[in-house]
Amino acid sequence: MPEFGGEIKVGNKRFAVVVSRFNSLVTERLLDGARQAFRENGVPEAALDVVWVPGAWELPVATATLAKMGIYDAIVCLGAVIRGETAHFEHIAREASAGIAATARETGLPILFAILTTDTLEQALDRAGGKTGNRGYDAAMGALEMANLMDQLADIS
Repeated sequence: MPEFGGEIKVGNKRFAVVVSRFNSLVTERLLDGARQAFRENGVPEAALDVVWVPGAWELPVATATLAKMGIYDAIVCLGAVIRGETAHFEHIAREASAGIAATARETGLPILFAILTTDTLEQALDRAGGKTGNRGYDAAMGALEMANLMDQLADIS
């Protein structure tokens, strides 16, 4: 019985990272982590496009636009939605997640989700290079793996 699993091989792969500018104290750290993962695995700067959007709400439309271009092997979405005193947090987090998931389903393109949804800034910073790691790094590693897994699945006969 054959088994398939993504390997970390770059080849001629091209990646995009879509980053929310809102909560930039957190998102810049997520981007640093993603860049580190891509760099450590041999992705050349020319094969990595970074797209900044105003906030998490805008992540889905930018991601969908990039996915439909057909030039990327995977996309990483980075953002930070931190709970406030109103229900705004839930609406933004839910719709950003739903929009990105819909694009992944519709296009079949791996889209890695590193939009932190936390109760506090401290929790977000912990996940952006703090004591619990860097979700940007993790998402970039997932993008590398999924891009290669998609190649393997395309070769099944």
